[in-house]
Amino acid sequence: MVIGLGSMLGAGVFVVFAPAAAAAGGTGLLIALSVAGFVAYCNATSSARLAARYPESGGTYVYGRERLHPFAGFVAGWGFVVGKTASCAAMALTIGTYLWPGQARLVAALAVVAVTAVNLRGIGKTATATRVLVGLTLTVLVVVAATGAPHVGLGRLDGLSGTGAKGVLTAAGLLFFAFAGYARIATLGEEVRDPQRTIPRAVPLALGIVLVIYLVLAVVALGVLGDERLAGSAAPLAEAVSVAGLPGLTWLVRAGAAVAVTGVLLSLLAGVGRTTLAMARRRDLPGVLAAVHPRYRVPHHAELAVAVVVVVIVVALGDIRGAIGFSSCTVLVYYAIANASALTLGREPGRRAPVQLLAALGLVGCVVLAISLPLASVLTGFGVLALGALGYALRQAARRA
Repeated sequence: MVIGLGSMLGAGVFVVFAPAAAAAGGTGLLIALSVAGFVAYCNATSSARLAARYPESGGTYVYGRERLHPFAGFVAGWGFVVGKTASCAAMALTIGTYLWPGQARLVAALAVVAVTAVNLRGIGKTATATRVLVGLTLTVLVVVAATGAPHVGLGRLDGLSGTGAKGVLTAAGLLFFAFAGYARIATLGEEVRDPQRTIPRAVPLALGIVLVIYLVLAVVALGVLGDERLAGSAAPLAEAVSVAGLPGLTWLVRAGAAVAVTGVLLSLLAGVGRTTLAMARRRDLPGVLAAVHPRYRVPHHAELAVAVVVVVIVVALGDIRGAIGFSSCTVLVYYAIANASALTLGREPGRRAPVQLLAALGLVGCVVLAISLPLASVLTGFGVLALGALGYALRQAARRA
């Protein structure tokens, strides 16, 4: 459960409220957050069931290949790699925005270089380090909530944006980014005691705790700043503390946010590298990316390639909101394939929850949220997926020839 909290807290809560508020307004933001949390729960339940059946690296890339078709597995893997690479760029830019707003791109690029250097040495987050990270992040979030709560104006929480239900769905798609990382719990099947009992309990507990924290923070941010000011803020939680009358604590929020997001970036880059490795081993990506360092046992070619792409995105674009929308689109497609794969599983004995129904709702929810995102994100996301699919088709034709 702690690993799940560490994977989610900091993944977007420090920045994603702003674009979501711009899409849905005050009350709409809170509704959208609940919708995103429910879709995340459906996805995590499906991922946990599949991870118990296929405890190996690759996630939905493997599940799609085994349960549906190799092409479905490729689309899932490709969507994960490009989507999470954009997530890495958004995380790096968040670090830069909170630490040094005037030089956000430079700080973001340096953060990617530093984190990659750590990953190449084979140093990963242990459970102890994750507990420290979660403790620090929760401390910062408690400071934000305690500082802002007395200044919440209930009148600022009223109303939806002019886009109505469409705005709520758009915001839910963007807020899905803030739950990124929950499926990491499902990949621990070989490393925990009694995984068939532990993982299904850890998933809803971690998601439930995170949803409550996010709802409290959303109420505070909206109640202090109002939806219009929140929508235009680059660092909303830091600004909420400043507006609440304690600007001296802003540095604590900025520093804590940077540390928390750096921890998420560390594990996120490592995860993208492992999926890239799995795809390269099956020749769905260039074989050179399958190299493993003889001493540190890490996929060093894959991690270096991902780091280079992230730095290019950071330097060329420098747009957190665009990276969030693109990442949400492709990752939602990834989880749609996970839910479709879970639908092919039979109902496990002793399961009380209607797991097949959750998989079906998760599949529909992922598709609806993906197509409800801002048009630029949808076109870019599905365009990149189409390019990957074209490359896959050409490789298959060449092999047959």
